[in-house]
Amino acid sequence: MSTTATEGARSATPAGSGSHPSPTTQIEIKRIEPETPLVDIMAGASRHEVRVHDHGFVALVDVMPRLVPEGSTADLAIVQAARVSYGAGTKRVSEDRGLIRYLLRHRHTTPFEMVEFKFHCAMPIFVARQWIRHRTANVNEYSARYSIMPDRFYRPTVDGVRAQSQTNKQGGDELIDVGAAEDFLAYLDEAESLYGKYTNLIERGVTRELSRVGLPASLYTEWYWKCDLHNTLRFLSLRMDAHAQLEIQDYARAMCALIEPLVPVTVEAFRDYEMNATRLTQLEIEAIRTGSKDIHTTNKREQAEWQAKRKSLGLDGVGAGALRE
Repeated sequence: MSTTATEGARSATPAGSGSHPSPTTQIEIKRIEPETPLVDIMAGASRHEVRVHDHGFVALVDVMPRLVPEGSTADLAIVQAARVSYGAGTKRVSEDRGLIRYLLRHRHTTPFEMVEFKFHCAMPIFVARQWIRHRTANVNEYSARYSIMPDRFYRPTVDGVRAQSQTNKQGGDELIDVGAAEDFLAYLDEAESLYGKYTNLIERGVTRELSRVGLPASLYTEWYWKCDLHNTLRFLSLRMDAHAQLEIQDYARAMCALIEPLVPVTVEAFRDYEMNATRLTQLEIEAIRTGSKDIHTTNKREQAEWQAKRKSLGLDGVGAGALRE
């Protein structure tokens, strides 16, 4: 069933002497009813939210497509896009799940850009600075030039204070002694006390845009983050990885939990082919082929990564002869 909107478009022409209809008012618009009833995959909710830490959250506030045929998920948009671009060739794929898994496995990424998510997020500034490095989203952040920053700070527990890794210059995952952890929390107390000075300076007339510059990176900020599925998966692959900072891992896992019910087939394939998979370099493939326990490189990090892969693949106890066989 279809209806036309020409009549309504004409009625929108401004009245009055000398007015001229816009060229667009002469365009006939057909409204086509769906072949099957459509349902809201967010079940009418204004947002789906996961709390993170004491003051943070990741909330899904919208998704495209929002309306899908009954019994479908947003995975359908990926299949539709792939079959349009591939044409008759995709008729060999008997089911949507098989097609999605094929696309992800072979890194055909464009169809995954047909699904988009809009998130509302609150996170510490130090997490936001890592997050924004993923330059593939539309972002609008809370502005401290126009508004006063809320009095909310990130504070780990004593058990959550980590020691610097001796092998990873970017972070660490082992606990530090209690004394040092308590000193770190006292250090945060001093940083948080700057908030009172910040608000006092604003009350005395200093601009908000200048008063904010002394606030610590543990302060919370907020933003709206709109990103397509392909780039969302890229974000998740990097930020759910064990090498990412633990705090941003928590946000990435929350984001994954929010999108999984909406694109379950895609997330299943993503786990199989990305998160739980192991990529091998040419040197590593050659080591497996020759049965060598080492790879031909002097780079210590590459050597360590290869030993970690050997362990994950169960090759540690396998002799060279067995590998060659």
